[in-house]
Amino acid sequence: MKMHGLGNDFVVIDTRGTDLAVTSADAVAIGDRHRGVGFDQLAVISEGQDLDLLFYNSDGSTSAACGNATRCIARYEMDRTGRDALTITTERGTLYAVDAGQGLTSVNMGQPQLEWQDVPLSHAMDTLELPIDGAPTATGMGNPHCTFFVDDAEAIDLAARGAEIEHHPLYPQRTNVQFANLVGPDHLRMRVWERGVGITLASGSSSCATAVAAARRGLTGRKVRIDLDGGTIHVDWREDGVWMTGPTAHVFDGVWHG
Repeated sequence: MKMHGLGNDFVVIDTRGTDLAVTSADAVAIGDRHRGVGFDQLAVISEGQDLDLLFYNSDGSTSAACGNATRCIARYEMDRTGRDALTITTERGTLYAVDAGQGLTSVNMGQPQLEWQDVPLSHAMDTLELPIDGAPTATGMGNPHCTFFVDDAEAIDLAARGAEIEHHPLYPQRTNVQFANLVGPDHLRMRVWERGVGITLASGSSSCATAVAAARRGLTGRKVRIDLDGGTIHVDWREDGVWMTGPTAHVFDGVWHG
């Protein structure tokens, strides 16, 4: 299946009931937007509590978390089974998804990782303001994030700055990069550079990380609206984790002759 959440697009392969094994090389081939299908992430479904997900970036590297893909697949599975809640197993841990009504899907992405060793960073430091020009905030959401708060996210050279910060030596596993500005009370504008992918129209885990960082810095409360290049998502940092709610879209189905 080809799916997207706010333009953050995925190929989803459902291997349940098959002996199909998807490799990093497969991910690179399918992810080629000229010779394959193209995606920001590839998600592989296998048997789990309700289902198990494994994520690949378009460069063949893996990611423990992918919020928008999780929402898309949750919507697919709820529509397929008639259920309104699911338990999903990922490398990030066990995630919970619910039908939020009006075509929206909510996923609990778990508690954010706020200590330097959990993000992870290369050595001990305060994650609230990193010793990088612009004093960004580091957050782990099962994958590492680096969030800059700026006057105008639109004015940032995202291609140059994103590529630079992704490979910053403070991040031994590389990092996703966000630039955000405050639009109004509990309302942010954010742009995203994804690790192993590049500029994307949206990112679920990046949205969660930005919401957490904004709340920690006192810029917003814990419940925020975030406007991305691909649309709007809502994030609510609750006692039981960071909930993300937004629309999903199914684009087409195909058959892969691997």
